[in-house]
Amino acid sequence: MAAAVNTPTPEIGTTNQTDDGYDKKCIFCKIVKGEMGTELLHNDETASCFRDIHPGAPHHYLVVPSKHVGNCKSLGKEHVPLVEQLVETGKEILQKNDVTDLNDVRFGFHWPPFCSVTHLHLHVLAPVSQMGFMSRLIYRLNSYWFVTADQLLQRLNSLS
Repeated sequence: MAAAVNTPTPEIGTTNQTDDGYDKKCIFCKIVKGEMGTELLHNDETASCFRDIHPGAPHHYLVVPSKHVGNCKSLGKEHVPLVEQLVETGKEILQKNDVTDLNDVRFGFHWPPFCSVTHLHLHVLAPVSQMGFMSRLIYRLNSYWFVTADQLLQRLNSLS
């Protein structure tokens, strides 16, 4: 039983994914497809962005791949360009919303099992200086439940 190296492992019980990268049971896939009535701030063939329903900062956006991709733990080195594009999309959304101080921004992912949706999603939070106590805990740097985009990219680039 040889498995392809760096191929994301499917989530247990996931047989709902279609050939076009859409998982019928995934809430984020439904949002990207326009089935939930959620306002999409950005939507192209690579990435989509919408507001978090439980914002942890005045600007809290989720940037997701437009096609279903599992959580950050299932990624391989081949996903580096995708993660970089998610970050760039997040920066563009911040810029469109007049957030210019990128030193007061947090880009990151919850590390499994601490993610509520298994569709890869980048949290974009700004300004970090205005985050409350619980948000600072939930999106805490150097924790075992949240990794920054830079930390994830370092991890992916170190894979052989």
